[in-house]
Amino acid sequence: MIKPLADRVVIKVIDDVQQTSGGIFIPDSAKEKPQKGEVVAVGEGKTNDKGEKEPMEVKVGDVVLFAKYSGTDVKVDDVEYKIVSIKDCLAILEG
Repeated sequence: MIKPLADRVVIKVIDDVQQTSGGIFIPDSAKEKPQKGEVVAVGEGKTNDKGEKEPMEVKVGDVVLFAKYSGTDVKVDDVEYKIVSIKDCLAILEG
């Protein structure tokens, strides 16, 4: 497994199946890069000027939206992950 450092998060990318209203499936080459994923690992947090760790805003299991061109893509055991800084996590999807 991947253990992120500092204020980084490992996200398992969720690839939505895209289909038009007429039932045509959109091929991978025409799709936009996914921007949604499940948090699978969280770093310890950034150290502030006082030497204290700042708490992370996400936790393992959260489904988040992340910035379009952020992070580093990593493939482990044929599963696509993205390692991003916490500042690139834009929102937590609830429900």
